[in-house]
Amino acid sequence: MRSLKIAATGPLLASILLLAACQGEDKSAAEAPQMPPSQVGIITAKQEPLPVISDLPGRVSPTRIAEVRPRVGGIILRRVFEQGSDVEEGQPMFEIDRATYEVQVDAAKAAVMKAEAVLLQATQDADRSRQLVASRTTSQATLDTSIANQKQAEADLASARASQRAAEIDLEYTIVRAPIAGRTGRALVTEGALVSQNNAEALATIQQLDPVYADVQQPVGELIRLRQALKDGALEQIAPDVARAKLLLDDGSTYPHPGRLLFSEATVDPSSGQVTLRAEFPNPDNDLLPGMYVRVALEQGIDQSSIAVPDQSIQRDTAGRSLIYVLDDQNTVESRVVTINRNLGNLAIISTGLKPGERVVVDGFQKTGPGATVEPVEWTDPTTTQNPSEEAATDAADPDQSAE
Repeated sequence: MRSLKIAATGPLLASILLLAACQGEDKSAAEAPQMPPSQVGIITAKQEPLPVISDLPGRVSPTRIAEVRPRVGGIILRRVFEQGSDVEEGQPMFEIDRATYEVQVDAAKAAVMKAEAVLLQATQDADRSRQLVASRTTSQATLDTSIANQKQAEADLASARASQRAAEIDLEYTIVRAPIAGRTGRALVTEGALVSQNNAEALATIQQLDPVYADVQQPVGELIRLRQALKDGALEQIAPDVARAKLLLDDGSTYPHPGRLLFSEATVDPSSGQVTLRAEFPNPDNDLLPGMYVRVALEQGIDQSSIAVPDQSIQRDTAGRSLIYVLDDQNTVESRVVTINRNLGNLAIISTGLKPGERVVVDGFQKTGPGATVEPVEWTDPTTTQNPSEEAATDAADPDQSAE
């Protein structure tokens, strides 16, 4: 009987001990410290004025280009410039054999002297006829003939002097001079070559390279939308008839000298549906050469109500849509689909899906996800001392300072 009692008590005791152990574990788990919320870097979305920038491809071209051509024919005696050097307007470049032109000048001078002698005789005859008519010794007809001969002699003298001047000009043209100031290319003829005014090939080419043009192409639809936005007031002009321009070289670097947009063509290329725009850039060090491929960033207006977020805050879902993480009042992460209007540097301009005042997660995505509670910390761009959006807004607000 006693052994039966002990056997019944054993399982009951084991159950009590197991229950006590479980309660101890629950109490230990409850007393264990909870993990704090993960820290994430955030920014507060706000409306701000940002420039509307079009990044367009283009080519560099000289502001002026001139072919050096002879105005008289002859044999090239000397080339008097260094190929590839800078020349001034009017600087001698080639010398043509001048012997025949010197002879023509001498002949023209002799013709002038002869015409002067003929005029002198005609003048004397006219004066003598006037005296004879006054004394009624000769007829009026004789006087009229003398006066006509005098006038003809004056005309012959004027013609001879014009011929002399033409011969002297041809002699001057034996020195072939630079029509503009700029950088020369290679000489296309050598000493001993026979040239004429009708040569198909120029003697050399001169290009003016400071400043230079950058001719870029913009889709006509985009240009029309920008102009309509400016007209409707959705965008503001930087300044009347002014658009700032920055040039990006083919290696991705930014050209240090800012430029300006000069004009856009009045016609559209029917094959591409694009309009040519021309920007001008200073080129004091001749870093830009004709034919170089470049990209030009044109600031064509200012959007006063832009909402921008850093590019790194943009996520993608499986459908390829743009997402951002937004915090609610309880610091809970919410996934939001947004529409990106355009990019400005390392900023994405949001057109729909985000309102001013909302907090956007920029850093710390690997620590959190939708529905998680986080600890927000104000984020600053480590690559710049000034927030990119603030820098862009400063440039847009002060175009004169940026142009300098």
